[in-house]
Amino acid sequence: MEYKKILTIQDISCLGQCSLTVALPILSACGHETVILPSAVLSTHTGGSFRTSGFTFRDLTEDIPAIQKHWQKEGFTFDGIYTGYLGSIKQIDYVADIFDTMKKDGAPIICDPAMADNGNLYSIFDMDFVKAMTRLCTKADIILPNITEACLMTGYEYKEKYDEAYVKSLCKAMTDIGISTIILTGVSYDEKTTGIVVYEDGNYNYHCHERLPLTCHGTGDIFASAFTGAYLRGHSLLDAAGIAGDYVLKCIKCTAGDEEHWYGAKFEPVLGELIKALS
Repeated sequence: MEYKKILTIQDISCLGQCSLTVALPILSACGHETVILPSAVLSTHTGGSFRTSGFTFRDLTEDIPAIQKHWQKEGFTFDGIYTGYLGSIKQIDYVADIFDTMKKDGAPIICDPAMADNGNLYSIFDMDFVKAMTRLCTKADIILPNITEACLMTGYEYKEKYDEAYVKSLCKAMTDIGISTIILTGVSYDEKTTGIVVYEDGNYNYHCHERLPLTCHGTGDIFASAFTGAYLRGHSLLDAAGIAGDYVLKCIKCTAGDEEHWYGAKFEPVLGELIKALS
């Protein structure tokens, strides 16, 4: 296996099993050298009771171009770039410049437009942010939105209940605005199953798996990191989506029943299962 240098750009939530504290170990377990560019440092993530418990936050926006300049001086480029949560339009603009200047020829850019869920935009963002994120996604080779994010980027009507025709139309709407390859997460056509749609060049594929009643913070980051790791190992889009989706399911099952572990998913005990699936 070729040893690849992957850059991931997102925040560090020091406790909470999300963002870079998920991306770094998972990408490393997938066999890649993982370079991090933190956009902010938080004491915890901002979900659940952490939202009102006084978490700390340090913005690192202005460190981004200085880090980029140093890397360029040293001659570093990357075999892949994967972005997660970005906190402002200014950060998006800085990341867009990194896309343009710091990847090797042919290196894939994978963008998770983490900004919304369950029909709602995150409270700190507005539609100007959505427009900026949409522009960033058009520069990526692969994007990993959920249905809410896809609807916001396209102006498509959000629906809680939908069918396959709706999902295919939503994917087509994304290609119409210049997004080439879509890995649409959280797609569920019935109460017992959920899955991931892979849409590329008008071709639709669906990986379906068991739907659990439990949800965990950070599973989107786990999926995105595992997908990126698998794809850059040489797996196809559909296989990488399946490996990542199945891994998230194992993480949730590993966490189920532990009431004290409400703030994230126990991805570490089942990392071996991910490594085995990659082989």
